[in-house]
Amino acid sequence: MEMDRIILGLMKKYKTNCPFRLAEELHIEVWYEDLGETTRGMYHKKLRRKYIVIHSRLSKYWQRVICAHELGHALMHPGISRFWMDEQTFFAAGKYERQANQFAVKLLIGDDKLNADETIFDLLQRNGIPEELHIFF
Repeated sequence: MEMDRIILGLMKKYKTNCPFRLAEELHIEVWYEDLGETTRGMYHKKLRRKYIVIHSRLSKYWQRVICAHELGHALMHPGISRFWMDEQTFFAAGKYERQANQFAVKLLIGDDKLNADETIFDLLQRNGIPEELHIFF
């Protein structure tokens, strides 16, 4: 799958699955702004410059998830600016949102593996994947 190839290539080349470090390596600026009540983040490209904007009032936990999600847009939907809005719920998201959610989950798990004595829930929790995104594993 293309998504898996992208993620593995990033991790191999940059030796990390941290979305903030990957954005830096890929010359994607990450900004923090108050985006209001319904927008968690966005990806924007203008004049060959790429930006991820993350809602500044989110917890560090959610900022990491949003950065991974928007990085998915940047790499898999490069010509399209996207907003992560709460109106587009995790469960009724369009194709691009579903792909960005899957990308975020796979990137944040990285090369971690399920241990013999644990559940998928344990693996996802250990890697900081919000329960709302467990369906994208």
